Amino acid sequence: MPSYKAPVEDVLFLLRDVFQIDRYNNLPSFADATPDVIEAILGEAAKLCEEVLQPLNLSGDREGCVRQDERHVTTPKGFKEAFKAYAEGGWIGLPVDPEYGGQGLPHTLAIAVNEFVASANMAFGMYPGLTSGALAALLVHGNEEQKQLFAPKMTEGRWCGTMNLTEPHCGTDLGLLKTKAVPSGDGSYAITGQKIFISAGEHDLTENIIHLVLARIEGAPTGVKGISLFIVPKVNVNADGSLGEPNGVTCGSIEHKMGIHGNSTCVLNYDGAKGYLLGEANRGLNAMFVMMNHARLGVSVQGLAQSEVAYQNAAAYAKDRLQGRSISGVKSPDKAADPIIVHPDIRRNLLEIKAFNEAARALVLWTAMRSDIGHHSDDLKTSAAAEDYLGLITPVLKGVLTDVGFDNTVKAQQVLGGHGYVGEWGMEQFVRDARIAMIYEGANGIQALDLVGRKLPKDGGRAIMTFFNEVTQFAKENESDESMKPYIAPLQKAAGHLQQATMWFMQNGMGKPDNAGAGSYDYMHLFGLVALAYMWAQIAKTAIAKKSAGNGVAEKMDAKLTTGKFFMERMLPESSVRLARITSGADTMMSLPADMF
Repeated sequence: MPSYKAPVEDVLFLLRDVFQIDRYNNLPSFADATPDVIEAILGEAAKLCEEVLQPLNLSGDREGCVRQDERHVTTPKGFKEAFKAYAEGGWIGLPVDPEYGGQGLPHTLAIAVNEFVASANMAFGMYPGLTSGALAALLVHGNEEQKQLFAPKMTEGRWCGTMNLTEPHCGTDLGLLKTKAVPSGDGSYAITGQKIFISAGEHDLTENIIHLVLARIEGAPTGVKGISLFIVPKVNVNADGSLGEPNGVTCGSIEHKMGIHGNSTCVLNYDGAKGYLLGEANRGLNAMFVMMNHARLGVSVQGLAQSEVAYQNAAAYAKDRLQGRSISGVKSPDKAADPIIVHPDIRRNLLEIKAFNEAARALVLWTAMRSDIGHHSDDLKTSAAAEDYLGLITPVLKGVLTDVGFDNTVKAQQVLGGHGYVGEWGMEQFVRDARIAMIYEGANGIQALDLVGRKLPKDGGRAIMTFFNEVTQFAKENESDESMKPYIAPLQKAAGHLQQATMWFMQNGMGKPDNAGAGSYDYMHLFGLVALAYMWAQIAKTAIAKKSAGNGVAEKMDAKLTTGKFFMERMLPESSVRLARITSGADTMMSLPADMF
């Protein structure tokens, strides 16, 4: 049976020591996030995930969700009780404004908790995760009446939320959507159409589900400029907040999926369902992208989370499994064989996963802190810089963390050999669950195109130049430190590759867009390598300082430094391969006739 232990100590090391979160206690939400509060929250979240959610992961995968009829779907045994515990613990409202029933703490803490939840039970975590995303869109774009009517009960966990974008004939190209909204004359709209792949679309966890639905108002312009966003409750809500009659939205079926079986992915049919415009008419994508960007960060965390739980189980197995003898000499003479952790190739797999996990966790928390600082700062320059950074890094996080996260679950499965392929050990579930993260909330190829086609040239390249300047300045400040050279020199080299790739796009992508398209995926991963290396350099600097200070942490800091050095020596050199692919251009890729495929 698989197991999981939340990496509380590593999160605390990153927040307290590497990023020094207490520097921002002058900002709203950060003021209440004292060291004791942070430690208590992470500790309680770990307990919930390890003791309540993780034990339901394997059984939930096997049992799945069952559609009883068009208005009733049952979740796996134990999910309803677990959701009640999650909601009553206040976890959904952790970062929500107290005005709507939340605790008003930094979103950074919520992101850390989300990793624990997704590692323990990814399918379960999608129910509150989608609710949080819907809440984010509602609180940014809703009017005060809508906020007061829906937000408190969603924060409390009495109601869940979803996002409804995809239709049978269109996914990424939302300009093709057909779901229509007809004004009813009382300020509401009648929504008619069909949506597919709707995660948590119907279930028995809450008394109501608040769907956020993209639709086109009758007579609106064609394409994406005519799309609006609507609040469509599963059960109609009266003006006093009480529940009324069932709305015209039903579950046509549940998708039969490769993984995340404990989450009900539904086909939803809208037949004149009552909906309420959220935000401005014909500007629905603006409102939906609040939820989409929230979801993309959440999905990147899922990639990390599955990589982490798979790693933990693979490492435990490698230290216990006896098989063969070390090629450099017997390591356990009192045993029939050595544990497989002695073999270099096992260590390669494990260290590649470990080196990624620790840097990816740092990058996620670093990004969440930037978001919090930008959101709460009164300084317009600081807020603008945060927005620039988030726009640039979001497609990198989503694409790289989910791609590599999936690859890492396969590596971890390989460590277990045949045991990794059978269900009882849980490894094959991690592989299956991780696979969807590369697809939903914008497939990773689309993330790469967004990065290169939109985010790089935005505002004259201001965001990418700021990133280059930040990395360059950090490297210059630390390059004379002999102990930092194993981390700084490789970072500088890889950053140079990223700069060369960026310049190549400027020179070869504008006149020939296929060059940008052909190189975008490799550019996204090259960017990810540099960003992860930058995190490792910051971690190393902190680890060196903590080791020098003593305090009995030398062994743990040495482990950090060795893992970071492995990343720089064995993983970061991939940057040169990515650069070579990018600069090869698109000619060969685009020359093969379609009928030759």
